[in-house]
Amino acid sequence: MDELNSRQREAVVSTEGRIRVVAGAGTGKTKALTHRYAYIVNTLGIDPANILCLTFTNKAAAEMRQRIAAMVHSGDYNDFVCTIHGFCVKFLRKEIYRLGFPKGFSVLDEEDCKAIAKDTMDEMGIKRTEKTVKQFLTGIAADKALNGYIETYMLPGSVISDMQRRTSRLAGYVSRQMQHFALDFDDLINVTKYILDRFQDAREWWQNALNYIMVDEAQDCNLDDWDLIERLAAKHRNLFVVGDPDQSIYEWRGARPDLFVHFASDKDIVLDENYRSTPKILDIANSVIAHNKNRIPKDLFTRKAEGRTVIHFHGKTEKEEMEWVVGQVKILLGAGAAINDIAVLYRSGWQSRAIEQELLSAKLDYTIWGGTRFFERREIKDALSYLRLIAHPDDDLSFRRIINVPSRKLGRAWLERLQLLALTDGEALYPTLKAHLEELGREGAASFVALIEDAREYALTHRISDLLTRVLDRSGLKQAIREDQDEDRLENLDELLSSIRFYETARREEEVTLADYLQDIALYTNDDHRKDTPTLKLMTIHQAKGLEFPYVFVIGLSEGIFPNMRSIREYKKNGEEEERRLMYVAVTRAEKALFLTESEGYNIATKLNKYPSRFLAEIKRETLVTEGVIPEDLWRGTRNLVHVLDEEMDPHRPVRLSTEGAFPGDAGDDPFAAERAAYNSPFQVGDIVSHAVFGEGRILSANKDWTTFEVEFPGGTVRSIRSHFLSRPDLPE
Repeated sequence: MDELNSRQREAVVSTEGRIRVVAGAGTGKTKALTHRYAYIVNTLGIDPANILCLTFTNKAAAEMRQRIAAMVHSGDYNDFVCTIHGFCVKFLRKEIYRLGFPKGFSVLDEEDCKAIAKDTMDEMGIKRTEKTVKQFLTGIAADKALNGYIETYMLPGSVISDMQRRTSRLAGYVSRQMQHFALDFDDLINVTKYILDRFQDAREWWQNALNYIMVDEAQDCNLDDWDLIERLAAKHRNLFVVGDPDQSIYEWRGARPDLFVHFASDKDIVLDENYRSTPKILDIANSVIAHNKNRIPKDLFTRKAEGRTVIHFHGKTEKEEMEWVVGQVKILLGAGAAINDIAVLYRSGWQSRAIEQELLSAKLDYTIWGGTRFFERREIKDALSYLRLIAHPDDDLSFRRIINVPSRKLGRAWLERLQLLALTDGEALYPTLKAHLEELGREGAASFVALIEDAREYALTHRISDLLTRVLDRSGLKQAIREDQDEDRLENLDELLSSIRFYETARREEEVTLADYLQDIALYTNDDHRKDTPTLKLMTIHQAKGLEFPYVFVIGLSEGIFPNMRSIREYKKNGEEEERRLMYVAVTRAEKALFLTESEGYNIATKLNKYPSRFLAEIKRETLVTEGVIPEDLWRGTRNLVHVLDEEMDPHRPVRLSTEGAFPGDAGDDPFAAERAAYNSPFQVGDIVSHAVFGEGRILSANKDWTTFEVEFPGGTVRSIRSHFLSRPDLPE
């Protein structure tokens, strides 16, 4: 107890009833939870077999078991320190005989589920691609969420007819599961709840056995998790839930932080003393998260020394932003910091490209934490392989990579024939294909040759960025990714195009050839980085959850990028609040120093110019220092985008935008006046406009040169329309 503060001690000794612990970032929640387990065993004398301690990852569960083992007698903890799915497996090993399953039933992993899905789709005559298999499994999960499937398909005596297998995806899928007595992750919770509901003796046994239930990271529980936990705790009511709604960043995966916020507790304990960060870092975190509504109010504090002032850097270009970051890294290293004490965080994976290139140029070792380096990502390597083959037709490595990307139905046997011909002719694969096109046949091969030849001709007179745009469209590569609904991979391709445009602009006084670009880019795609030395860490903020670093850079803080515009448009106010929680998580990873950066330029997420993030505007000015001059019109641009998205979240708001706001530099009634004037545009974002076919609508955004506008019409229809097809109904013809 001596190593705990007063509120942690209160949490430890509050053993009876429904206890909610609101544990802020870095406040020692795991310490409180594990000490409480030891207190219940060592002081109250409760048998560990009567304690259930749940968390969300196997790694976290293993860490808890290790900590508990150090505080209790040998053997005084058990397998009930586990994940929720782990508990369900233990429960079902004892109880699943009631459904006619053997005790040794199988648990399906992701690849097992895909294999069953493919077999089911084949029987149903459904075309199976990576996209359709993924959609099929999403549909199965939705079907199972409706319940009823256990009684219909899984109980002893259930019969699934051949007709059902061929016409019902759920029947076909579950029938294959039943052949192997196998359960997927959805089944683990659903079947556990089914047995608790239907078998009174099982329910009473488990409710009696589990005297104390503790739940870590409770803000990330979904509705089914809460439902199961409440059923298990119904008898003794000794339910201890620990969490922080301000760090709930998985609503897109079903997490329900509101259920933690509205948890009916007998007692609330707030852990708000932070042991990780300096007061100046916590000031930033507190001022941002205070703008959320769906939370339990708290302000983190620390007894640490004030520490370094938080710096916000504004760059004129993305390159300037990244050069500044690398410059600060070098200063830190020169002052004695270890390189593995430094982390660079960003909202989306595609943002790593710019900082990776700058770090490589500076010969600083880095690791993409939990992800793949930008130029090693599949879609980037595919796109660059097209460019390499266009520049170098004898590049067999590139040819092999893309001949069937996207699929042209050119199988292994066809490729082996081509290789034999190439050996006979003493030629590379692509020239051999051109020479033997009729002999080799296949429509896909002919279209591939036509694509490459067209691109080689086009490359003679056009920029590299235009060439890649043409290839991505004509090859079908971008469309295939779009059909897979993989927005991250599309954003990566957009970022590649953006980097090529910057490369062309930076070297506009020279004649830039495709060969030049490929030669330069090879510096960023070789394998020299594979070393076992300490490295700087690059990662998305989602991957940073649960980690901490002495020095943290949060880059790319532009409105639409972070917060993510797609998230806000899809999830409305919930999306905005989750993005703000992500910012809170990012800031609270820092121990000693925090750097926040953004820059001007073109925003590939919004297809507009960049404006500083609303999160920067929400920080109290006196809590940080800004390096770089931010023109007032940029803050007005931020305010405008925020208002436009606010209107989308609340359609009853007036269309005309207020001229007042909380952002630095607020003034005037047209945030984009300078841009609009430069392109002589009669419209501004937020205008009501009229279209001959679609009627009246509202302008949501403009393209870079203000010639095309994204307009929302009645019913939520959004169209991109060129300016001369629009008019303003408030002006005379």
